[in-house]
Amino acid sequence: MSKLIIFALAAILCIHEIYGINIISKAQWGGKAPKSRTNANKNLGYVVIHHSAGAYCSTMDACKQQMRNMQAYHMNDLGWPDIGYNFGIGADGNIYEGRGFGLVGAHATNWNSKALGIMFIGNYNNNKPTAAQVSKAKELIAHGVSQGYLSSNYVLYGHRQVGSTECPGTNLYNEIKKWPKWKA
Repeated sequence: MSKLIIFALAAILCIHEIYGINIISKAQWGGKAPKSRTNANKNLGYVVIHHSAGAYCSTMDACKQQMRNMQAYHMNDLGWPDIGYNFGIGADGNIYEGRGFGLVGAHATNWNSKALGIMFIGNYNNNKPTAAQVSKAKELIAHGVSQGYLSSNYVLYGHRQVGSTECPGTNLYNEIKKWPKWKA
């Protein structure tokens, strides 16, 4: 019994490790189970960077709440089977599981089946991405490549490049244009 209690406490106190990197699981942020899932192909050729255009979060509790808010909006208001993004990244420096690797997202029309969708929580017309967010996004992408979810020759786009939107916000867009795989 005492080993079980110690294990449970360790699980509560530690950030859950998924995919070999630290990611806050959907269960940890209080997400609902998806209504359905569609498997994605391996070696996706694209990464699309988004912003939520909603509230900025700099604490784990606030970021968890924003993930729940987005999932509720996507599922209840838009009628989608789950949150649209594969992952979210908060200004608290954590990666939050959305649909995760290996599943088709709902983040960029005509790109969902061929791109991983990574969303920075907040409005990046107003806010600037933190160094921790940038580092975590790059870590997540590198892991996706190492595990075969993304092609090593992937191309990085901001959402505005593949759809009619100002997403991912000017400040975040200016940041990702500096990344090696970004393409004009």
